[in-house]
Amino acid sequence: MGAELIDGRAFAARLRASVRDRVAEAAPRAGQAPGLAVVLVGHDPASEVYVRSKGKQALEAGMKSFEYRLPETTRAAELLDLIARLNDDAQVHGILVQLPLPAHLDPRAVINAIAPHKDVDGFHISNVGMVGTGQEAIVPCTPLGCMMMLRERHSDLRGRTALVIGHSNVVGKPMARLLLNADCTVMIAHKSSTNIPELARLADILVVAAGVPGLVRADWIKPGAR
Repeated sequence: MGAELIDGRAFAARLRASVRDRVAEAAPRAGQAPGLAVVLVGHDPASEVYVRSKGKQALEAGMKSFEYRLPETTRAAELLDLIARLNDDAQVHGILVQLPLPAHLDPRAVINAIAPHKDVDGFHISNVGMVGTGQEAIVPCTPLGCMMMLRERHSDLRGRTALVIGHSNVVGKPMARLLLNADCTVMIAHKSSTNIPELARLADILVVAAGVPGLVRADWIKPGAR
């Protein structure tokens, strides 16, 4: 059996349609639509694109979208004050502070100022810790999406060998934790690993989160891998 490449775009389209239907059903009962607040500090071009996309998708799903664009010179106290107000705002159910932040702002302090139940990125230390110990929590979206696609094809992942290439806090580490929670045997490789091709050939599940296009070659992939 050849390796299987899962179509993420098609899955995302189905998921967005499902979210739209669920919002349409739940909003009348709650008396309001869910609200997403996105905070952008500065004018990073890639971040500008992400913020526009997130706002557009929130509206298409029937949610409220609140955007807060702050200047590059915003002081930490000003940003933390905004987050505190969003934490207390009943119309805001999720808060997303777009990264990277300007160099003078500490992203850890900013992320951990967000109320854990509104931390839609899943970066707050409380959510990270609960995911790491197998508890119910908000999970970073990219690893969660990967797990959803895997479970759509294979409801039971127990005993499978998985390799995660990349160990960032955003994708690699939470991805590995989710696979461990699913009772996979998990390996993690990164830029200092010297035997990635050999590890990849052992993997039933291969997740690449290294940000390097074309990193994995066809002969690295085990026949039948996902």
